[in-house]
Amino acid sequence: MTVLQALLAFSAAAALLTLTPGLDTAIVLRTAAVEGPRRAALAALGVIAGCLVWGAAVALGLGVLLQASALAFSLIKWAGAAYLLWLGVGLILKPRDRFQLSAPAGPLGSSDLAWMRRGFLTNLLNPKVGVFYISFLPQFLPAGVAAGPFIFLLAALHAAMGLGWFAVLIAATRPVADVLQRAAVVRWLDRLTGGVFVAFGVRLALERR
Repeated sequence: MTVLQALLAFSAAAALLTLTPGLDTAIVLRTAAVEGPRRAALAALGVIAGCLVWGAAVALGLGVLLQASALAFSLIKWAGAAYLLWLGVGLILKPRDRFQLSAPAGPLGSSDLAWMRRGFLTNLLNPKVGVFYISFLPQFLPAGVAAGPFIFLLAALHAAMGLGWFAVLIAATRPVADVLQRAAVVRWLDRLTGGVFVAFGVRLALERR
């Protein structure tokens, strides 16, 4: 797989994952609906900052491990494949019927930084983000490419997609929220995403260094 092929494949998968609603989406939508677009934009920037911190941490750790140890590569590969398969099968067999727009409230100050801090901490304190990056990003690493910088590039690309999607959410809060409340839409997105997870989990399990 060339660098271009890796970037194109990752972009296609990451775009779908970005559209699938989760806690970060709930925070941005809820803030936009209740507090207004400015504070929602700040919360979105905080979420993106959290993604970049996770991306940097995963890139540094995996970069060292993947370059230094074939055993570490194998362990990460099998653990990542099992995790993706577990997520994928769960989404296919038990898709959600509703996307909840509830998000942790907690005490906030009146400053703009408080809303950015909410988005940042919500993302940073969610270990599923780090586990997912560890499982998902290494399979798009082309042969002969330095692991750390390229993995961070993928994380940054995912963050850029998220920023664009959040902008759409904020600009069209009510229509998007209404669509995400439809059971058929949520089930379809979950099953499609589950299929992607299963496919990439199998691919990761069969990957050779």
